[in-house]
Amino acid sequence: MKKIVLAFSGGLDTSFCVPYLMEQGFEVHTIFVNTGGTSKKEEDKITNRANELGAKKHINVNIDSSLWKEIIKPLVWSGALYQDKYPALCSDRYLIVKEAIKLCKKLNTKYISHGCTGMGNDQVRFDLSIQAFGKYKTVTPIREIQNKVSDVRGYEKDYLQDRGFKVSSLHSTYSVNENLMGATISGSEIDEWKEPSSESYILCNTPDKYPQNTKKITIEFKKGEAKKLNGKLINGPEILRILNSMGGKYGIGREIFASDTIIGIKGRFLFEAPGITILQRAHRALEEAIFTDKQNFFKPIVGKKWVELVYGGFYFDPLTRNLENFLEDIQQPVNGKVTILLSGGKAEAVEVDAKKILISKEAIYAQSASWGVEESTGFIKLLGQSTATWTDINK
Repeated sequence: MKKIVLAFSGGLDTSFCVPYLMEQGFEVHTIFVNTGGTSKKEEDKITNRANELGAKKHINVNIDSSLWKEIIKPLVWSGALYQDKYPALCSDRYLIVKEAIKLCKKLNTKYISHGCTGMGNDQVRFDLSIQAFGKYKTVTPIREIQNKVSDVRGYEKDYLQDRGFKVSSLHSTYSVNENLMGATISGSEIDEWKEPSSESYILCNTPDKYPQNTKKITIEFKKGEAKKLNGKLINGPEILRILNSMGGKYGIGREIFASDTIIGIKGRFLFEAPGITILQRAHRALEEAIFTDKQNFFKPIVGKKWVELVYGGFYFDPLTRNLENFLEDIQQPVNGKVTILLSGGKAEAVEVDAKKILISKEAIYAQSASWGVEESTGFIKLLGQSTATWTDINK
């Protein structure tokens, strides 16, 4: 039998994939990559599910540290959001592929599988990433059946039940994808472009439960990376977990997003990213104080392109690494402490403490300057000379 590695989550789609692939003549090896949103108890359930479905072997891999280093750090450095709104919470998919490829190499097989449909973005992210690792054969059971049956999920349920496997009878109103970076929520009235119900809140409190009092926290950065929270040295993933909890109480980082998907259709979903939102606000406030005007103008352009590549499936493209090299280099002087004020739905950077803030010795904004009226007038005249010349000629 041909060995195949299946990226497995334990949900309906990937559960269907196991016996389907076995009937296609594959020896199925399943891997669950925990990107920070699954408890040990849930991991055990996923393992049991893979085994009962007939997987030859199942493994769980936790990649908190890799996610922080390879995705979250450059995301915070970028300061960018996809379409100026979405903090690319989908980026963990690339590390799922990376771990699945490692297992393929260990098993000496070129066959790999996932449970993505043909309607969404993740199929693009998975397939392009697999291609970037070489000549692997990608098998996608859900895409194979979607044009043959009218009700894909109904077919999957019947398929499993006909073979004696249980299918959860619990009905979930929403499809929730949660990882260390935050949570994405879709389905039901969200898909119908209607107002989401209170049941759609995952990490965030509903507005009526926001704390009455504001809260101040401090985040200390070294070379652009968050190292301390409220003066305490904490590893990156744990900082993000704490900020998710703190920010979630105030409803920070919750948005409704109508995206333009990679395949050209509109998609609507909710996301909650309290920790990422707070980190990006604090980090940008520090950069603004330390960077020159040219750096402050140009770096967001680089950051925006990085996010576009990552959202669009090109995390493993060399241009992504090129941009990350720039982002890492420009972070060298980004050292200091930022005070963030948390309030209902808001995270404000209210204080910056850093040694390299570009405070001029020649002037204090709106207070005093070492130059006089003649210099100011002359500077402004020369600055506007081109416009004045155009006006004179084109009267």
